[in-house]
Amino acid sequence: MRNIAKFTVGMLLIAASVGAEANVDSANLQNYAKHAQFINMKISPDGKHLAATTRTETGAIRLTILNVSNHEIVSITEGKESEAVADFGWADNERVIISLAQEYGAYDAPMATGDLLSINVNGKSKTIIAGPRSGDSRIRVARIIDLLPEIDDELIISSFSPFSEEPYLELQRVKASSGRKQSMGKLPLRVYKGTNTSVLLDHNGIARLATGIAPDKNNQSIVVTRDNKDDEWHEVLRFDSDSGSFTPLTFLADNSTVIGISDNTTDTLSISSFDLKTNKQTVKVTHPNTDLMPVVSINNGKVSEVIGASYELDSIENVFFEDITDTGFASLLSSLSNSFKNQTIKVTSSTLDNAKLVLTVSSTNNPKQFYLFDTKKRSLSAIVKAKPWLSQEEIPQTTLISYKTRDGLEVRGLLTLPVNADKNLPLIMHPHGGPHGIRDSLSTLSSDVKVLASHGYAVFQPNFRGSGGYGKKFLQMGYQSWGTSMIDDMTDGVRYLIKQGVVDEGRICSYGASYGGYAAVQSAIREPELYKCVVGFVGVYDLQLMFEEGDISESSSGLNYLENVLPKTKAEREAQSPVHNVDKLKAPVFIIQGGQDVRVPEEHAFRLRDALKKRNHSVEWMYKKGEGHGFYKPEHNVERWEKMLTFFGKNIGK
Repeated sequence: MRNIAKFTVGMLLIAASVGAEANVDSANLQNYAKHAQFINMKISPDGKHLAATTRTETGAIRLTILNVSNHEIVSITEGKESEAVADFGWADNERVIISLAQEYGAYDAPMATGDLLSINVNGKSKTIIAGPRSGDSRIRVARIIDLLPEIDDELIISSFSPFSEEPYLELQRVKASSGRKQSMGKLPLRVYKGTNTSVLLDHNGIARLATGIAPDKNNQSIVVTRDNKDDEWHEVLRFDSDSGSFTPLTFLADNSTVIGISDNTTDTLSISSFDLKTNKQTVKVTHPNTDLMPVVSINNGKVSEVIGASYELDSIENVFFEDITDTGFASLLSSLSNSFKNQTIKVTSSTLDNAKLVLTVSSTNNPKQFYLFDTKKRSLSAIVKAKPWLSQEEIPQTTLISYKTRDGLEVRGLLTLPVNADKNLPLIMHPHGGPHGIRDSLSTLSSDVKVLASHGYAVFQPNFRGSGGYGKKFLQMGYQSWGTSMIDDMTDGVRYLIKQGVVDEGRICSYGASYGGYAAVQSAIREPELYKCVVGFVGVYDLQLMFEEGDISESSSGLNYLENVLPKTKAEREAQSPVHNVDKLKAPVFIIQGGQDVRVPEEHAFRLRDALKKRNHSVEWMYKKGEGHGFYKPEHNVERWEKMLTFFGKNIGK
């Protein structure tokens, strides 16, 4: 793979002195801050070419097409100035469809434009086939629904008007080479702001199922269907937001049975089927303690059968069913699962005859790597690493732990330790954002966590009540308790680590982003003697302000969500808001904020800073005008980490 690109591999140096203020390893920060060089990779239907999204030295995302046989570059496609490749897929053996993104004004991160670009393998015959720049008489934002792998030069897209507050979603069949379109009709579900409407096609390319949200009905989930392309749509399922849902994933070969994930009859997400002939839903398999996701087989470029289930509880596990047809595909994936223990394996693409598959393998301890699997030879060959400059041997290792809270609830979390250190360590308590529906997983490598552990800190990521992945009951336990029992779960995890001898009780700080930023500050408010310093990154600090500013409150569905999960009264919201409780803080605070954050607007950071300054409380400040909800530019993250490590070093370093 040497002729794909040249890159410099930096040495990862481990800080020699735990938590030392002056011991910041710049090379380590730069390696973790650098965006992945290889983002995604897919094989052509005939297996002759690979298409990959790669980054240039300036950070621009382009599409590179290579020969499978010798890995030689066939073409490189770059957008216009400030334009990036967001996603892509093979329309047929000779043509690739690209979703475009654009850097806008003060925003540092590229944003999707809704344009679809079609190109030949050789990089020529470029055509904008859909989207605002396509030249259509109606300006519409487009996205790919189905690439129709068995039909050359055609795909199905959805589109909607960006100028309508409640637009209908329209389906169109499109010629990949010319952009010529044939309408397939409109869906009866509208694309309300803050919601996601999805469409499922059967194996004949007919839109048969659609899902949406009804904000006027407190965010009820709706599933509609029809028997064929000429029939009227009719509603078959409807669920209240807290009573679960059925999310369709794919049609089985009979074109009448839909496989999906559901929790409307179980606590955790389960694998279910829905029979469109009888309107009957059946739970196929469930786990009492954690969500399941289906493992599927692929035939002729499409999902053909659910052959197993994957889940994460104490490790990443895959189980394969016995009563299945495609035992060969199951055997293949089972073998790969045994070869890559406790890692996530994903099939990104396959040839039409399944002779070759492109896989990604990754975990919290292993950066993503792309592989090519030859199903006939049963041989696996490495293609390239997403971040080839990261040395796997020197990445601090993350493990899963569990503990009991003060009220007897079992909570899991991740613990990352510095290399060759496991006792009496300084700790960073690092809660995740969200908070609901999100959990820290063994499948995801966190650069934040690895940077801190590389510099001598133990890092604890608690999956407190309210987190996703463990069922509705566990998730809903966090409602209205953002600043109380959810915070207590984090504290109980810290005290568990102290009791185990892993953590030095006198050297503990908190750090988080978004809700995690809120939780970092709120933890130090509830436990002023425990935390010696706090870092809040793009954090929510005034719960009442969430109803007044930010993109969540701009939609009816967002307001419904806030009414459901936040404390019910203004007085209760203020009681759980850091800006109204800074008098309880003892720890110095470091606030980091992006000026273009629309999820948590900068006013949150300004209010907390002003409240702290009014009390002459120790506060440090970092503000980046062009960044949004999390920093995008590598140099900004390097600067952020440098300042954070200096801050931590001053407060809990030796």
